[in-house]
Amino acid sequence: MEASDFLTIALLVALEGLLSVDNAMVLAVLVLGLPKGQQHKALRYGIIGAFAFRAVATLLAVYLISVAWVKIAGAGYLLYLVYEHFHHGGAEARRTPPKAQPMLWMSAFWATVVKVELTDIVFAIDSILVAVAMSSKTWVVLSGGILGIIMMRLVIGQLLSLVERYPPLVDGAFVIIAWVGVKLLVEFLHAEHYIAFEIPRWLSLGLIVVIFCVAFSYAVRQERRERHAKRTSVDDAATRLLVEEEER
Repeated sequence: MEASDFLTIALLVALEGLLSVDNAMVLAVLVLGLPKGQQHKALRYGIIGAFAFRAVATLLAVYLISVAWVKIAGAGYLLYLVYEHFHHGGAEARRTPPKAQPMLWMSAFWATVVKVELTDIVFAIDSILVAVAMSSKTWVVLSGGILGIIMMRLVIGQLLSLVERYPPLVDGAFVIIAWVGVKLLVEFLHAEHYIAFEIPRWLSLGLIVVIFCVAFSYAVRQERRERHAKRTSVDDAATRLLVEEEER
């Protein structure tokens, strides 16, 4: 155990945070369909599975390169989520997340937990490969990954609070999910040598930040307009009551 090991762990936690921005957004959207009291509970159950998968996958990291099909499956699923969201109806309908639905023999809650687990698996592969490249010590890779998962769950909590306060932000979240799906598809095509280029991480992260900032700015303006409209409506109603009182 050396001082450099702890520095590596700190770097891995920072990298996990950067690489998991898109993951955090997807997971936040997945649990939105549950009642508010169950959202964080689903994430807590999901984190147990994430820890277990991270431990097993770290030990088997040398074989992860061969599971490129996970990325195209993940891309297809994310793009399906985006289609379902924007096909749902008007703006108001889209910003009210559809209730979580049962799946197979599972309740809506456990079906959501399974979706969280599968999404964790899709997104964890890149993080693990980067971590193994930075250190050959299993305990260092595991420590950095586990602390990174905890940090990501804290980010998800903040995202849920923002979406609840500014419902129009849901549309922006799904635009980010669409981009993540495209990114995974490009990564699969590059890994299988169908295309020669890949998307740089700085470009992917930068675009996510830009989309989020634009969506957040729009959501804040919409919330202010709606608040102003409600205030105006209340004032108009009060004015009508006063006029009616005076006429009597």
